[in-house]
Amino acid sequence: MSIQTPPSPERADFIREIVAADLRDGRVRTIVTRFPPEPNGYLHIGHAKSICLNFGIAREFGGRCNLRFDDTNPAREEREYIDAIQADMRWLGFDWGENLYFASDYFQQLYGWAVHLIRAGKAYVDDLSADEIREYRGTLTEAGRNSPWRDRPVEESLELFEQMRQGAFPNGARVLRARIDMASPNVLLRDPVLYRIVHAAHPRTGDAWCIYPTYDFAHGQSDAIEGVTHSICTLEFEIHRPLYDWLIENLPVPSRPHQYEFARLNLTYTVLSKRVLLRLVNEGHVRGWDDPRMPTISGLRRRGFPAEGIRDFAAMIGVAKSDSVVEYGQLEHAVRDVLNRTALRRFAVLRPLRVVVENYPEGLMEEMEVRNNPEDPSAGTRKVPFTRELWIERDDFMEDPPPKFFRLSPGREVRLRSAYFVTCREVARDAAGEVAELRCTYDPATRGGDSPDGRRPKATLHWLSAAHALPAEVRLYDHLFSRPDPGADADLFADLDPASETVLRDCMVESSLVQVPVGETVQFERLGYFCPDQDSTPGRPVFNRTLTLRDSWARIQAQGRRGG
Repeated sequence: MSIQTPPSPERADFIREIVAADLRDGRVRTIVTRFPPEPNGYLHIGHAKSICLNFGIAREFGGRCNLRFDDTNPAREEREYIDAIQADMRWLGFDWGENLYFASDYFQQLYGWAVHLIRAGKAYVDDLSADEIREYRGTLTEAGRNSPWRDRPVEESLELFEQMRQGAFPNGARVLRARIDMASPNVLLRDPVLYRIVHAAHPRTGDAWCIYPTYDFAHGQSDAIEGVTHSICTLEFEIHRPLYDWLIENLPVPSRPHQYEFARLNLTYTVLSKRVLLRLVNEGHVRGWDDPRMPTISGLRRRGFPAEGIRDFAAMIGVAKSDSVVEYGQLEHAVRDVLNRTALRRFAVLRPLRVVVENYPEGLMEEMEVRNNPEDPSAGTRKVPFTRELWIERDDFMEDPPPKFFRLSPGREVRLRSAYFVTCREVARDAAGEVAELRCTYDPATRGGDSPDGRRPKATLHWLSAAHALPAEVRLYDHLFSRPDPGADADLFADLDPASETVLRDCMVESSLVQVPVGETVQFERLGYFCPDQDSTPGRPVFNRTLTLRDSWARIQAQGRRGG
């Protein structure tokens, strides 16, 4: 028996209200939703919104959500995509159990239903080419024209459709079209194509078929076969709904699902077209589908975004009936909120500058106790070695600082996190005249980072023991596109940002970071969140910057609460 639970107020939206009403009024007994990706690319953040919605509704109302691959176009579909989609969904935290389906499971049934339409006089084999079909279809302001083959006798269409099935004709020679209304104001109802000839091996059925149903013909009927009650899709399919309903009404399907549309995700600085994402990959603009700059689920995972953060983002933006654009900062805010609570803190120096603490005993090594996460006392502490020679960030030193620069400079004292107070005494330069080393002194009474006399330096720096630090490569990522609306004024590929990836090869990190597994994100103190990359090798890890510490969306929210 299904659990008929109304949605909680914080999760209420118009689709959940429809589902609740359908249960309450007895129109359905058990909720069945589905997520139906086409395996012609990797999932992206927009798909995550749909996944969270469909699986979330099924869970909240005690129903089930099917995973169904709409694999009706073998020319563009690959097994790689099928496997990647399932892996991404599991990583996001969703499980479909035994409810895994493929439109290709229904090819024989769909073929039989196509024959049913032909016998009923509601479909015919057309000899027009694709260009001619477009020409005959008309425009938004001009009605279409009947194909010369529209009144082809039923028996002739049946015979030709069987010959199409047997491979008697080349690609594009003939199609099967529904006979609806060439004067319909909805262009999609002007005798839409139901089957086309595609001589290509299918990832699952091989060469068993050379005709394939179109998305519009396969989708609704697959929903009906699976008992889907609420077929939830994005707004661009709203115009398809009359055809969805026409096919359901004119075929002997086992159930009658209904389609509902919601606004797709539009995200600033981001393109969510699989066609564009495929070009980015194929033309070498990115490292692959899982490049950390890509909006794909695998790319976000490689960058270090936690699944919980993506799910929280989907809940944060909600479900609406009209399109809008979401600020990328909202996604980053949801991710930071999770990482701030869960990520362990570690020391790393991205642009190292050597520091020699001249009054610290040579050969001495002390272990400083450092907190793993100030937000989570249960995370405990760790031991970090401190020695006479250290690394600090080059950006933390200025020889002639401006008035509001409080970090290290000649004669100034700063705190080294959880270690000592140090003061810069001398600057050493290399042959090119660049700052190569700082000579400092420390105050032994400030061990642990506190002063017995109460003095408080204005800056606290992170550091590493030069003898114990591990060399690493760090990749800094920014938006792949340089403007919030890529392609608004020209070819969107002209808006690709050449500085979206910066590779630093001379970084130093805590040696304990070699133990952090790929996929686990940590915070480099004062620098941001970073995740080990799959390109890491023993003894030389590679880290991707997930996010900086600055949260622009949180500031925008705070300004809004203050009234500007």
